[in-house]
Amino acid sequence: MVCKAFSVPRASYYDYCQQKQQIDVQLLELKAHVIRTFNESRDSAGSRMIQSSLANEGIRVGRYRVRSLMKEESLVCCQPGPHKYKIAKLEHIEAPNILSRAFNVSQPNQVWCGDITYIWSGSRWIYLAVVMDLYARLVVGWALSDIADTQLAMKALIAAWPFGNCCGDAK
Repeated sequence: MVCKAFSVPRASYYDYCQQKQQIDVQLLELKAHVIRTFNESRDSAGSRMIQSSLANEGIRVGRYRVRSLMKEESLVCCQPGPHKYKIAKLEHIEAPNILSRAFNVSQPNQVWCGDITYIWSGSRWIYLAVVMDLYARLVVGWALSDIADTQLAMKALIAAWPFGNCCGDAK
């Protein structure tokens, strides 16, 4: 009755039903590539970045096709916001500021400073501790670790120790 109302042959209904049962393997593979690329970007890649990344892998697909596949899979890209650093209002009790921003040093190995930062290595974060001589403004020791802890800072100081004459007289 509905087919007569719209002047559509009855056989086309059965063709449509049969078409729904067939699985488009190429479409599934393309969806898998889009999802993989999106997950590798840690949810930050949009359709343009995914399309160019797939093009670098040799997979030809249009940006709007990627966008529609992302919509089907409910993939929404989100960019991380800027990091907000806390400003220390009070000096730490256990580590007083004895340098008082006097960064101009007259002799080598009088003042060392250090810092710990993190680096994305492609699969995980690694931590880098650096010790620097403020006189020469050169790195005198560094260390890498999976964990940012006291051992990391100690390894960087031990690596710097041969270069400095700090506490050379102390026993």
